[in-house]
Amino acid sequence: MKLHEYQAKELFRQYGVSAPAGGVASSVAEAEGVAARLGRWPLVVKAQVLAGGRGKGGGVRLAADGDELRRAAADILGMTLVTKQTAGAGRLVRKILVEEGVGIGRELYLALLPDRASAGLMLVASAAGGADIEEVAAATPEAIVRVPVNPLAGLAARHVRAIALGLGLGAELQKQMAPLLAALYRLCTERDATLVEINPLAVTADGRLLALDAKVEIDDNALFRQPALAGQRDTSEDDPLERQAAECGLNYIKLDGTVGNMVNGAGLAMATMDLIEASGASPANFLDVGGGASAEMVENGFRIILADPNVRGIFINIFGGILRCDVLARGVVEAARKTNIPVPVVVRMEGTNVEEGRRILAESGLDLATAVDLADAARKVAALAG
Repeated sequence: MKLHEYQAKELFRQYGVSAPAGGVASSVAEAEGVAARLGRWPLVVKAQVLAGGRGKGGGVRLAADGDELRRAAADILGMTLVTKQTAGAGRLVRKILVEEGVGIGRELYLALLPDRASAGLMLVASAAGGADIEEVAAATPEAIVRVPVNPLAGLAARHVRAIALGLGLGAELQKQMAPLLAALYRLCTERDATLVEINPLAVTADGRLLALDAKVEIDDNALFRQPALAGQRDTSEDDPLERQAAECGLNYIKLDGTVGNMVNGAGLAMATMDLIEASGASPANFLDVGGGASAEMVENGFRIILADPNVRGIFINIFGGILRCDVLARGVVEAARKTNIPVPVVVRMEGTNVEEGRRILAESGLDLATAVDLADAARKVAALAG
């Protein structure tokens, strides 16, 4: 779950991380109210959407006075902001963050996130803050400082020194970096974060470290431990199909291909998408119905897949274990009859009661192509893609 910048900065403040004073607004009048409370100029007006690159898309403006503030707020609120991270459709801006402008001496990058390679946490820093860190890593990998942290041992002084030296910080800034890293580490571990990022982390003109931006992502699987954060979820930015799937107990992610797929198990889903790509097509979604799927869940899966207008065919790839093949087959047949599926369907199944499942499909009278193995499935999926 992603937090908006204003939510992440409030969380930062709870842990003692300094950020510019500001407030959120959903109208021009509210923006003027925030400006009145701050009582100083210039101010920065920032679109609040769950995507980066907002400045390049016109979602960040500087306001030197009240007239500029009103124009900026009116222009940004209600705009459809398109960035590299929003895909073609963009995101509707419903809220803005109005905060004090800051005199900047340097811009740094700082993040803390899980690292699968070390089964621990990784501090990532760069003196090239304010830029797209992916581009920095690709063009000048030596500009990225990586410091692994063993979560069983925790953050230590040596980690702070490594980051401070890697960023070329003087003695005074090194003193500030120690409590900053300690706060980010506590936030990450106590709040089940999968990403805590500051880009840019400003070295202000008067020598302070200040979080000018804030990005925090919380592990969805740990939200039951974080009820306060779970209540801040902005469902307005969720994909409608993904939201519908979650309500049905399905794991669904919309993609931009043309072959819809339904699978039981995340690993098999990844392999299935690879198979679709290898056949010359592109997957339209990731859909894991899970091991205990019912006929109703299969039907809901069909409805969600077919709600995507780009889908030209459906590939069902099931390994029958907990979910028996005959149960799946009955669910497919019921769903096909109820939804009147307008696209071709390929079904490949193996496992418990597979022969009974194939018999049910064969005797259904429906236009369902059955694949006997993965090679056969690949050929038939290729035919789906034309």
